[in-house]
Amino acid sequence: MSEIKSSMEKVMERLAAMDAEAGERDKGANDDEELVREGMRQAASFLRGEIDKLDAVVTGAPAGQQAPLRRGIFQTLARNIILPREEEQLAPAERAMTGMVELAGGSSELMSFMGEMKKVLEQYLNHQKQLRQQLRDQFAQQMGGEAGGVAGQAGMQLSPEQHPKFQEEWQRIQDELNSQYGRALDQYKQQIRQFLGA
Repeated sequence: MSEIKSSMEKVMERLAAMDAEAGERDKGANDDEELVREGMRQAASFLRGEIDKLDAVVTGAPAGQQAPLRRGIFQTLARNIILPREEEQLAPAERAMTGMVELAGGSSELMSFMGEMKKVLEQYLNHQKQLRQQLRDQFAQQMGGEAGGVAGQAGMQLSPEQHPKFQEEWQRIQDELNSQYGRALDQYKQQIRQFLGA
């Protein structure tokens, strides 16, 4: 009976040890998640202009906390680099790119890489404007060629954007453009993630 009891005690001790080990792992994972969230908060503060130096957030933390902080900062900055629909949307993306360069300690290699990414965003904007103007011209010509049309008979002047097919065609063109430029932007972000070790 005492042999059974001692075996049972050994099993219980092993289970307790395994529970304690799992608890430590879970605690470490929870700590990492909290540090990632803290990195995200710090990046958001940077984007709002509330703090100036992101690299100080990382370098000021103990070595074991730097990787999850960096990961959180990167995630928030990367989410703010999007394909702009208007010129005004370039500024937040530029601020996020500046944050990434800071996170890399002012790396000139990353700085030139960010210059390339900014060109992609600007090309997207220009390409979008150019395609919209071409579509507008095409519909204006088509509308002018229609023999009088209902709008002409009623004495109304319709813009090309008011043509029933314009928005449908523009959405198709925009989807293609977003897909093409979106893939390029995702590749840039992936390379930056690797560069930063985030």
